[in-house]
Amino acid sequence: MSTFLADSTINFIARVLEHSGLSEETCVSPALSYIECSMDEACAEVELVVFSVIDDLVAKTRIDLDAIDILVTNCSVFSPVLSIADMIVNRYKLRGDLRVINLSGMGCSAIVIAVGLARNILEVMPFGSQALVVATETIGPNHYAGNNRSMQLVNILFRMGGAAWLLSSSRSKARFRLTQVVRTITASDDNAYRCVYQEEDDEGIKGANLSKNLMAIAGDALKANITAMGPLVLPTSELIKFLLVSLARKVLLGRRIRPYIPNFHTAFEHFCIHVGGPAVISSVQRGLNLSYEHVEPSWMTLHQFENQSSASVWYELGYIEAKGRMLKGNKVWMIGFGAGYECNSAVWVCIHTSHGDHGPWARCIHRYPLDVQK
Repeated sequence: MSTFLADSTINFIARVLEHSGLSEETCVSPALSYIECSMDEACAEVELVVFSVIDDLVAKTRIDLDAIDILVTNCSVFSPVLSIADMIVNRYKLRGDLRVINLSGMGCSAIVIAVGLARNILEVMPFGSQALVVATETIGPNHYAGNNRSMQLVNILFRMGGAAWLLSSSRSKARFRLTQVVRTITASDDNAYRCVYQEEDDEGIKGANLSKNLMAIAGDALKANITAMGPLVLPTSELIKFLLVSLARKVLLGRRIRPYIPNFHTAFEHFCIHVGGPAVISSVQRGLNLSYEHVEPSWMTLHQFENQSSASVWYELGYIEAKGRMLKGNKVWMIGFGAGYECNSAVWVCIHTSHGDHGPWARCIHRYPLDVQK
């Protein structure tokens, strides 16, 4: 451990890790072997992850890189010049008329923002246009070396990882169809605005501070997102039940009548809940009244890969497919939480099932599921 950390901080890290539900195989940045992470080391981390996932995508899809019309990237806390999108264009010699968007500072829910942007651009492009969307988080240059426990949590919770995928306005080779994107931002509230906040501690050491009110704020953001999402996806019977209970609670001022939680099982077969940590997964499970099987992909992703920011939900989707649970016509609800504070949702419908491609789970899926809840 670092000689810069107090014994109490080291003990705190050990206790949190003990109850974190992590395996011994999660991946930390090589740059953490040094006292400080240089710009070259940070860019090398980006290239290691981003180029690997794009190479894998190109090998699987056999896409001609000249056929890519749109590039959307997101990395929240590392925004170099040149941008990550520029690194990709240079590495793969992409077209000069490419539409490029490089997102930063959007937190762990940026995946839904990136997907929504790509969809919106595709809608005004010629039919059959294709978008490459890439998500990652670079943790090396943002490692916190101080003793503030709220800021040490980011070191404990985040690991290396990334994802790349193709979107198109043609369904000829598509495996999923995007049906809904719903975004909720609560930054107008000061508490929500500062609940995930990059700042310096009392000793001038930079890091990201996670507020003690984070779970409550995340719950409020989820409720707001559900309110907007519900009418778009729930069957009429569930909407009527929710309306009747809400009216009864209003008339009787809530006495002896519990709030009605819509049965989202009637709308979705699968759930990909942001892997923000054990508390996040458990809270969403209770809030949506989900079974353990519904949150199993989240728990297993937490154990094997940890929180990889916005890319995590794709590892969860990969788990569902690797287990052979994804069937044609199944609907998937992706839920992302991020700084702002934001709760963003995307709904996918499976068009064609995967055949034997287990992605990041290929070497370990046989070991899962495990009992990892603490």
